[in-house]
Amino acid sequence: MADNRISASLSQSDWLCHCPLGNRQAVMQAIATIREKLPFLIGLTTEERRTMLKMGDKSRAFVTKALEVATQNPDFLPRSFNLEEMRRDMMLYEALYPVLLSLTQLQDLVDDTCMTAASEAYTSALAVYSYAKASGNVMGLDAVINEMGRRFTRRTKKKASDIPAS
Repeated sequence: MADNRISASLSQSDWLCHCPLGNRQAVMQAIATIREKLPFLIGLTTEERRTMLKMGDKSRAFVTKALEVATQNPDFLPRSFNLEEMRRDMMLYEALYPVLLSLTQLQDLVDDTCMTAASEAYTSALAVYSYAKASGNVMGLDAVINEMGRRFTRRTKKKASDIPAS
């Protein structure tokens, strides 16, 4: 059997919540608090994400330089240009960027832990199925073994010639 990389114990109340955390409510409250502290967060459509300009490290330096130039030389900008809004956008970006990095790291850890726990559970389930099939004559398990085996049955695709014409 594979190495066991994750092992967590659960209290009865946590188990009933189907949560592998010692204090699910506190974690969920912390997430809710983050959302409350950032009420201006927005969601983007897939199309908006695809077409939006992205700012990486090189672009960040460019934007910072442009903001300095605009601040020191506002005379060449049209009246419709909102320098203060540009400044607010950059300040918001700078403030949120460390939060983004922390949340991304946390999400990766939660995702990896969840994936590992699921993989270990699935590996164990395959072992149980294999052992149950191998023992063969355990009273009353035939129906359950057959039900579990349905997980592995392949559906055949119908050929175009097998489909009746309309």
